[in-house]
Amino acid sequence: MSTAVQLQGNPNIQTISFRRPTSQTASSPAKPKNRHGGLLQDQLRRAQRAPWCPTWSAAFRILLLVRITGAMYSGIQDCDEVFNFWEPLHYLWKGYGFQTWETSPEYSIRSWAYILLHYLPVKISATFIGPEKRPAFFAVRMFLAVISTVCEVTFFRAVVERINYRVGRYLFVLLLFNAGLWIASSAFLPSSFAMYANTLAMAYAMEPPSTGNMRRTLFATLAFATGGVVGWPFSLAIGIPFVVEELFLAGTDKVTAENRSSWFIGRWKRMLTCGGVATLLLLPVVALDTLFYGKLTVVPWNIVKYNVFPDPQRGPELYGTEPVHFYLSNLLLNFNVLVPFALAALPALAATYRFDNKRLGERYKFVDQTSPYVLVAVRLAPFYIWTAIMTAQKHKEERFMYPIYPLICFNAAVTIYLARGLLETAFIAVTSSPYKASQSSLFSQFTLSVVVTSSVLSLSRVAALWKYYHSPMSVTYALEAAEVPRLLNVTGHITLPPHFDGKVRHSETHEDELPRIDLSLIEDWGLRLCVGKEWYRFPGHFLVPDGVRVDWIKSEFDGMLPGHFKETGRDGGLLERVKGTRVAHSSLNDLNREAPEFYVDVQTCDYLLDLDFPQRPVEAAHEPRYIADEKTWERVACRPFLDAAHSSVLSRTLWMPGELWQMQNSYGEFCLLKHKANVGRKEQLHAVGRR
Repeated sequence: MSTAVQLQGNPNIQTISFRRPTSQTASSPAKPKNRHGGLLQDQLRRAQRAPWCPTWSAAFRILLLVRITGAMYSGIQDCDEVFNFWEPLHYLWKGYGFQTWETSPEYSIRSWAYILLHYLPVKISATFIGPEKRPAFFAVRMFLAVISTVCEVTFFRAVVERINYRVGRYLFVLLLFNAGLWIASSAFLPSSFAMYANTLAMAYAMEPPSTGNMRRTLFATLAFATGGVVGWPFSLAIGIPFVVEELFLAGTDKVTAENRSSWFIGRWKRMLTCGGVATLLLLPVVALDTLFYGKLTVVPWNIVKYNVFPDPQRGPELYGTEPVHFYLSNLLLNFNVLVPFALAALPALAATYRFDNKRLGERYKFVDQTSPYVLVAVRLAPFYIWTAIMTAQKHKEERFMYPIYPLICFNAAVTIYLARGLLETAFIAVTSSPYKASQSSLFSQFTLSVVVTSSVLSLSRVAALWKYYHSPMSVTYALEAAEVPRLLNVTGHITLPPHFDGKVRHSETHEDELPRIDLSLIEDWGLRLCVGKEWYRFPGHFLVPDGVRVDWIKSEFDGMLPGHFKETGRDGGLLERVKGTRVAHSSLNDLNREAPEFYVDVQTCDYLLDLDFPQRPVEAAHEPRYIADEKTWERVACRPFLDAAHSSVLSRTLWMPGELWQMQNSYGEFCLLKHKANVGRKEQLHAVGRR
């Protein structure tokens, strides 16, 4: 009996129909159906007996809650997200920010068209909330969370309707409780954008190909192309199985020797037509990038040329290489037990074909149509193709796997279902009793244990990310939440509650107790926030109040750090900012060569972000222990930060309550420090001016 039921739809579109597990059905003879409703009634009865799956609307509301929570509480995992995307977006809005060599007109391998898409939530936030930057930061993240939710839920419902209710239900839970998607869904990265587009494309690609189904071909092609053109061009590789399927697999078409030639030509014409329409997406992207860079610029090609055809002195390997097992280790962190299930999807499909070949229905008997086993294999293939391509590259980063995160969950969900079927087949073979199989809870316990284990481990991983590594964002925000109000209170610009001492303890910021503060009051203070060895953990200008300049101080790092965009005035509009994006900073280079002119003297800094490990203090010529220099520096806000090198592998990977678990970890302090003399002098100056 099939659990994939379509009450409405195009009769030419085939549903890949997995048979319901034996343990959930009893054998019964087929009942005759009359012409005027018997079939519909039977379909309704079958749908009522199917496992519960949320509707699109219900799934959207449930998943959106999780994605919005992730947008509010997840950290920034990659410094490229800050410097290549958050900082240019901040520049478009405020007229200042950090500029990397990738956004320099000389190299132009980051798309301003992609960055500009995120300008809308910033302006909406500024219109309805005000010029404060932190609300705009979270407005962008929630905007991304909504997009991710729409794509994921559409994909989930396509799996329910085109594959199987049970596979869809497993998929929904795996998407809902997943540490990797908690991070990737609201990340401001082209790889996350490619993930949205590929997920939507795969939702359309779940339908088997058919000559009469132009909608599938066009929409899937447009979605894949959007991810590659607007997001990340390499993500187009995920669409390779779809293209092969469209061009060479019959799907639901009945292909015979007589019509094979015309069918083949028709499929190629359709694919080329849809591909031609998709290439039109390049026009607005190239036009916008040309406007921002001041010269004809095709960013997708620049990215491919830099990464695939670099000269001997350049290329991504300048920024680090990783061993072959890097992605396996990384995926295990984010997907835990789902990784072996995802890898086992094709072997499980082959085993099902060999030992339980009616599990996917009996359509494989039609020799002039594509076997459902082949169709499912095509949908499982993108995970393997992408993993192989990325593993073959020497330069590896966590974000490179984002485009297939939902597909990992899909592959794992299919494996869970097929493994359950194989267990049933083995059980029946041993007991020779389908009745005992239908009464056994062994199979439901198997699937439940896998899904629950994965969910619990993912929640533990999410908690670990918050508890161990979120302090850079919390501590940086303390400058606005605690220190700036204290400065204005000292100089008489505002009056704070008597108990407010300017210190931030844990997550406390006193926001609810403070009056609304006009942060422009500190713009003439000339405050400077400095960052040294923790440059790659700096969360960006969106969490630093206006009127505070951020600069680098020298550390032991000797590579290329971002410079500053040419400031265009904070009262200028978007068109004014475009003039600044066309300016090439002379010191920016693609050789990862240090630019000493970007550094400032630490004695000119008013505030400093730094990390210290008191249990294993380490000092270097350019990295003294600023926190320990209490004569010069005073703590404004400090939060614990995990010392991963001196913590056990298990306890640093997952968070569990209890002292016994936490005793295995070692912690440092991530702090916002205040230069006593510099800040004190400015306090006196502005206090005198106030009087």
